[in-house]
Amino acid sequence: MKGYLGDFPTFKRGDWTPKDWALCYIQSYGGIDGDHHKAWVLDQVARILHGTMVIVVEARWSDGSSEIRFNTGKPSSAYLAWVASMKSGEDGPNTYGYDEGIAPWIERIENA
Repeated sequence: MKGYLGDFPTFKRGDWTPKDWALCYIQSYGGIDGDHHKAWVLDQVARILHGTMVIVVEARWSDGSSEIRFNTGKPSSAYLAWVASMKSGEDGPNTYGYDEGIAPWIERIENA
């Protein structure tokens, strides 16, 4: 977008709890069509509820407009352990699959 200045750290929504963020992800992205996108929403909620931080930035443009953007950061060790337990079964590690899904905007960028 013309005049894009970049992403700047912000403290907006800094007092939100993991529950607040989980519900925000469900509300913001849960209605997007496609099983792979819904799997991504479920995975993001699982990450958040297992302690993965949500990074919030303010994107700014030279015309003075801005928007708040958020994304999950580095997966927490609790989340990684949970995924490992989800993959385990009677026959040992990686018995089952776990689908992280595809972020909705990744597909939009690839199809642009």
